[in-house]
Amino acid sequence: MKSTRKVNLALIGYTFNTMKRIAFISILLLCLKVAFTQNMPDSLHLKPVVNRKMLASAIITESAVYAGGLSFLSFIWYADHDRVPFHFYNDNSGYLQMDKMGHMFASYGESYVAYKWLRKAGVDKTKALIYGGTMGFLMQAPIEVFDGLYEGWGFSWGDIAANAAGSLFLIGQEALFDEQVIRHKISFYPSELSKNAYGYLGENAFENFFYDYNSHSHWFSFNANRLFLKDVLPPWVNIAVGYSADGMLGEFENRAYYRGYRLPEVQRTRQFLLSLDIDWQKIPTNSKFLKGFFEVLNFVKVPFPALEINSQGKFNAYWLYF
Repeated sequence: MKSTRKVNLALIGYTFNTMKRIAFISILLLCLKVAFTQNMPDSLHLKPVVNRKMLASAIITESAVYAGGLSFLSFIWYADHDRVPFHFYNDNSGYLQMDKMGHMFASYGESYVAYKWLRKAGVDKTKALIYGGTMGFLMQAPIEVFDGLYEGWGFSWGDIAANAAGSLFLIGQEALFDEQVIRHKISFYPSELSKNAYGYLGENAFENFFYDYNSHSHWFSFNANRLFLKDVLPPWVNIAVGYSADGMLGEFENRAYYRGYRLPEVQRTRQFLLSLDIDWQKIPTNSKFLKGFFEVLNFVKVPFPALEINSQGKFNAYWLYF
């Protein structure tokens, strides 16, 4: 297991709010995906006739989520914060770009759900890419605008770029290959650093997920047989290239104290990873529920042995990396 894991929030409120909003929207859409997959046909190919009932469900549900999310931000999320003139916030170097990876992941997931939903409703590929593939960017963009209007946040061009990257990652692969050749996945394990941070990175595993970037890893997972140019392994075996960061006790630099306690002196470190993974959707099953569940599970990297080389020039091997 990993000895230390990612990040924190130098501005605890800012980072917690950013991650919570992303997690809220992404998890909600993924749950909707599971629910509606039960009634979806298996084929993703073009249907002779658009399933208008399914299309209506997709449009109404996504519109309701979108409108509800904006209302939540307007009347609840920012309720205790003063509205200020529109302003910018440059956080591009913050948390060794782990925050930007989170934005990309959320946008990718939202675009994936919307695009696949429209395709299974019989919408042609081009329109599904336009209206579904861009959904992640469209859902995240208003959040950035709201951030620029309230004290304690700020409009971030870096966040906008990361949101766009997530949607384009989905769109580009579907346009070129008609499938997701490379999948953006995430893994989580409470960091060792959080145990000595006196609550700065969260008091428990649930809070660690929101407060501690040191506990996150982002992966780009692809089929292992593509390296051999022929099928020599089961089709569900993947290779995953990952990025993580460690030693972060602040957004741009580590803070020395929290709640009167001296925090550990650690070096902020980038980590580059190589591991195995599973493509759950390549596992045969006749169960529509399992097909939907596997599709959601494919956003999570499976724990496997891993190799790491980091920005300190050190090489590490893990029997099991979460």
